[in-house]
Amino acid sequence: MGIISRLCAEVRLPRMLRVRQFFDGAHIEAGDIHAAVIACLSRPELGDPVRPGKRYAITCGSRGVDKVAPITAAIAAFVRSRGGCPFVVPAMGSHGGATAEGQKALLAVYGVTEESLGCPIVSSMETVPVGETEPGPGGKRYCVRIDKNAAGADGIIVAGRIKPHTDFRGPYESGIMKMMAIGLGKREGAEICHQNGFGCMAEMVPLFGKAVIRHAPVILGFGNLENAYGQAWKFAALRPDEIEAGEPALLEEARSRLPRIPFDSADVLVVDRIGKDISGDGMDPNITGAGPCTPWLSGGIRASRTVVLDLTDETHGTAMGVGAAHAITRRLFNKVDFEATYVNALTSRGIDYARIPCILESDREAVQLALRTCIGGDPARPRIVRIADSLHTETLWVSEAMEGEAGARGLEIQSGPEDWPFDSNGNLW
Repeated sequence: MGIISRLCAEVRLPRMLRVRQFFDGAHIEAGDIHAAVIACLSRPELGDPVRPGKRYAITCGSRGVDKVAPITAAIAAFVRSRGGCPFVVPAMGSHGGATAEGQKALLAVYGVTEESLGCPIVSSMETVPVGETEPGPGGKRYCVRIDKNAAGADGIIVAGRIKPHTDFRGPYESGIMKMMAIGLGKREGAEICHQNGFGCMAEMVPLFGKAVIRHAPVILGFGNLENAYGQAWKFAALRPDEIEAGEPALLEEARSRLPRIPFDSADVLVVDRIGKDISGDGMDPNITGAGPCTPWLSGGIRASRTVVLDLTDETHGTAMGVGAAHAITRRLFNKVDFEATYVNALTSRGIDYARIPCILESDREAVQLALRTCIGGDPARPRIVRIADSLHTETLWVSEAMEGEAGARGLEIQSGPEDWPFDSNGNLW
């Protein structure tokens, strides 16, 4: 046993209780997705720009959006019903390793295939300039680049999930404006938009989005809002001239449905898994708490130390988010695809998220190291919260010291105190 293992072994971990919180579960059932999308698009003027025989690009992003395949398929069906010829373009900036093949493969992970859509997927990293922005930071005008195939279409339907962003605050965060500014920009366009850092993104996103509306053939914006369980609960369709005024209110609706960790603070937060399918930052700091990687953000739990145990399979080795942790496991580290991680970090300028924290040989040692290095608090009664990931916080584990607080907050206590279920190697799985 090495010195680190011996020092970690001196830390006694508290027993944990399983607790549950409840969110508004209103959502659109899977069998109703197609009809709900078509109903949302039923305003006559929304279909007016679609002309028979013309080609229309539909954007599809890289996040774990609920029912993204049937939603996108329904939008394509709407175009066909008007006589148009739809095709889908991956709109995900530099994700998927910044390759055309990688982006198409990433869509396939979410069930978005030519077979499921009934239309082609045209994936390319090639972009073309479509115009310039109005004066932005420092009075500068910026070149706006978007996907070549989308730019060459007769019309673009910009579809994406609307939700609070993980790195900045503004009237437009993740949503239609950002899909135009970053997603359609591919790696080149996204890098231009990100060049001033996240401190300027609240200004840059609408600056670029509005330029795309002016200079590219955008005919429709389609927003998808999810509840705290990650289920689609509302769709919104906007004409190009409605996006600027209409999206901020939709963002606030989405913010009201975010999942959360129902405690203000903790000594240690343990996150079982992170990944790009969970959040652009691997774990959403709106939930897991702002930190050095997110100086322009507020909200989420305040944890002295954060531990991340693993990557999701769906993230394909992209480990953006590890930099927000204080300790990770050897298991996680061995899964990291540094090429995919760094190209994402370089494009977004978010290199802090790609930093590697302390690497421990097991889940147990990672939690013990985090607890041992906490400053303040009560060492005899540590406050630890464990979640599966930042999308799934309905059920969570809390240490014995937090039982009274959990009850006072109206949480359902589902188990008595239990020892951590580590295996013989000190891991939870």
